[in-house]
Amino acid sequence: MSFYSSNVVAPKQAVILCGGLGTRLKPFTNHLPKPMVDCNGHPFLFYLMEQLKEQGISRFLLLTGYLSYKIKDFFGDGSNWGWNIKYSEGPISWDTGRRLWEAKDYIDESFMILYSDNFIPFSLEKLVLFHKEHSASLTLSIARKKSGNISINNDGFVEVYDNSRNKKDLGFVEIGYMLANKNEIFESFEYKNCNFSDVIKNLVSYNKVRAFFQDGDYHSISDPERWSITAKYLLKKKIILIDRDGVINEKAPRGEYISKWEDFKYIRENVEGMEILAKSGFSFIIVTNQAGLARKMIDENDLNVIHKNLVADLKKRGIKILKIYMCPHHWDENCKCRKPKPGMLFEASTDLFLRLDKTIFVGDDMRDCEAAYLAGCKSIFLGKESLLSGLKSAAKPMICSETLKEVVPEILEFFN
Repeated sequence: MSFYSSNVVAPKQAVILCGGLGTRLKPFTNHLPKPMVDCNGHPFLFYLMEQLKEQGISRFLLLTGYLSYKIKDFFGDGSNWGWNIKYSEGPISWDTGRRLWEAKDYIDESFMILYSDNFIPFSLEKLVLFHKEHSASLTLSIARKKSGNISINNDGFVEVYDNSRNKKDLGFVEIGYMLANKNEIFESFEYKNCNFSDVIKNLVSYNKVRAFFQDGDYHSISDPERWSITAKYLLKKKIILIDRDGVINEKAPRGEYISKWEDFKYIRENVEGMEILAKSGFSFIIVTNQAGLARKMIDENDLNVIHKNLVADLKKRGIKILKIYMCPHHWDENCKCRKPKPGMLFEASTDLFLRLDKTIFVGDDMRDCEAAYLAGCKSIFLGKESLLSGLKSAAKPMICSETLKEVVPEILEFFN
């Protein structure tokens, strides 16, 4: 894959554990395996494999058990979607480790392992680079959780792995999306009929497991409530993230801020682009840094008036602003929300069930591109490409343009 450096080899195969009974989803799983529950007209498992294909993995080994024929009948060999699917089927009684052990002859030297009930907006590029740089036998993707099953030491190794979740002060949980080295994984099996968590514990005891922290929310179908939220999250949405100053309106002179509605001047071609997109069903989320508040150069009430008038005025033009996210902090405060940090984008994702990997952030500053990259979404830069000379290649925008109106066709193509 072209985005990796020459000495980093990305895995070409994903092994997905699909054999469980889905007990917490009964009665929905009485006649359906858990990965096949419906999300907006597609089985949940479809979204996992679609996500992996988009990042370059199209070979799948599904470790099936309970009602396995329903998975195979639907997906077949995967050729309808440009995938290559193989199956390793076993009895319902097999635990996750046994399923992996029995499939070992079909597994690549480097491979991904996924659970079939979790979904995260991940970057394979970032995960692979982290795995290689840290020479791990196994890299777990983790998220913060109060009642977790993992603790990490200062060097980034997994220090405690407790799948029973009985120990206190375990603030992380592993969510699948693992990168594994085949030989070291199978050398860590003490016996074949085990839970895969036993294998992870063995590797942890030899300091062989690294933890890759995934920012943002992760979603699951493990119970009916989470399933409902996940389906809402996976639903396709026509929502665009957009910066304010320099994109919607003209910027104030350097070192100054727009402090009154009377000083707010639209950039005509960009607003016209928003109007065209709105007619195609798009809504917008504004994401803006406003350090003038911290510097006492803007009054909070005046800023609220600006935003209230902005939303109302754009509405008259047929443009719907779903929400405005604003960082009020000074750049020296080291907050999590000021761009280029991605905090506001993650907040928008949580509030509006927005898949960041399926949307675009439009900005006019290098920091907008960086925030988009860190949040896992695409970016469009409005301005001269020469202004991005200091931006690392991985964070480069998908398009540079002088105006939003010019790139409307490309935006429509991306969402279609």
